Amino acid sequence: MKWFLFLYCTFLLIAGCSPTVKVETPDKPLEINMNVKIDHNIKVQVDKELASVMEENDEIF
Repeated sequence: MKWFLFLYCTFLLIAGCSPTVKVETPDKPLEINMNVKIDHNIKVQVDKELASVMEENDEIF
């Protein structure tokens, strides 16, 4: 009898704690801030030897 009462009380506690999920639309419109600064620098450095090879063999490149 005690086990039955214990199980019954446990069931009531578990049933009382059932989670609820609400899906609501927001009051204000969504704002996406796209202030992005893209800054890139491209540096090409060629050694003197490589530059001379490129000048001698102009047909390769």
